[in-house]
Amino acid sequence: MTFTNRFKLSAMMFLEFFIWGGWFVTLGTYLKSLNATDFQNGVAYATQSWGAIIAPFIVGLIADKYFSAQKVLGVLHLIGSALLWYATTITNFEGFYPVILAYMIVYMPTLALVNSVAFKQMKDPSKEFPPIRVLGTIGWIVAGVTIGWLGWEKSNQLVLTFKMAGTASLLLGLLSFTLPDTPPAKKGQKTTFGDIIGLDSIGLLKNKSYLTFFLASVAICVPLAFYYNFTNRFLNEVGMTAAAGKQSLGQMSEFLFMVLMPLFFVRLGVKKMLALGMVAWVIRYIFFAYGNADTNYYMLIAGIVLHGICYDFFFVTGQIYTDNLAGERFKSAAQGFITLATYGVGMLIGSYISGPIVDHWKTGADSHNWQAIWLVPAGIAAAVLLLFLIFFRDKKHVETQPGVNAEDAEIVL
Repeated sequence: MTFTNRFKLSAMMFLEFFIWGGWFVTLGTYLKSLNATDFQNGVAYATQSWGAIIAPFIVGLIADKYFSAQKVLGVLHLIGSALLWYATTITNFEGFYPVILAYMIVYMPTLALVNSVAFKQMKDPSKEFPPIRVLGTIGWIVAGVTIGWLGWEKSNQLVLTFKMAGTASLLLGLLSFTLPDTPPAKKGQKTTFGDIIGLDSIGLLKNKSYLTFFLASVAICVPLAFYYNFTNRFLNEVGMTAAAGKQSLGQMSEFLFMVLMPLFFVRLGVKKMLALGMVAWVIRYIFFAYGNADTNYYMLIAGIVLHGICYDFFFVTGQIYTDNLAGERFKSAAQGFITLATYGVGMLIGSYISGPIVDHWKTGADSHNWQAIWLVPAGIAAAVLLLFLIFFRDKKHVETQPGVNAEDAEIVL
């Protein structure tokens, strides 16, 4: 890969996640200025799930068949830039919601498109992709640190986050048209509904352990929705300064544990990795329930930092587990199917559940009984963990040493 292409792809990844992190983290706090209820807060965050559900159709029916991926990426980000700027002119939730829904429908497909553009230029993605993808994590961190450094939460100027993200979206839209050509991969081929949502991989669910993992993945997204939807609002309510900047510690932790994951795999294997990820979810919400901005401030920070274990140990491990189990023929379909089920269906359910629960424990115009609220996702995560430990048994036929039953051999990736 040439230096020019590497630089462009790195800039693409940085801007892609800078845009998302630039407004999504503080959305719940911003919605207070629109007099949105907690239920409406959950509904607004559910637009991410609707975007994830619709995204495969945009990519599968348009980018894969008719137009180059970088051109579709450019058009979507230019439309997204206009929508983000328009959102800043709206002063009520009723007008804001359809705009942000439209934005997420055009943004979520770009997550797959940036990967397609990057992979097309690589001879060895396993070595070349991580150094480029990590720029996305850095972009998300920079967005959060910028918001905290400029004090937009404290000064009630979060409307500027949409203008910042809209400007970055404009830059990425223009940059996209200069990216290396990525022609449609399935031009002239017939694409079915099953192809688009990954139904070819549904046979994996016949494996009882994978079915357990699949259902656990969907269920664990319910407490995940609580974290994404209400953490920034919670931290600001309890008095944490520059909360968005502090939340970027979660992405720093995610980066660190991503680097260390190969070492953990060798020593722990799949089941223990997945289980530890879910244990971290329970601990995180207990820390949030009993943390505060005074004597137990460390609990708030620890809850944020645990994001690295929560995400990497469960979701990244799950992606690797799925990849191994699916085999070469169904890898892409399996990854698409699990993504649709988690970030689509699971997060959608979580968003619609979390809002009413937070609303139920409202104690004033700008206050909630956060201890009661956070114990709910802690309980859900604990229940999912318990069922997972009971029913998941990571087995497959492998060659073993004499005297060892192949069916009893555990996969250790």
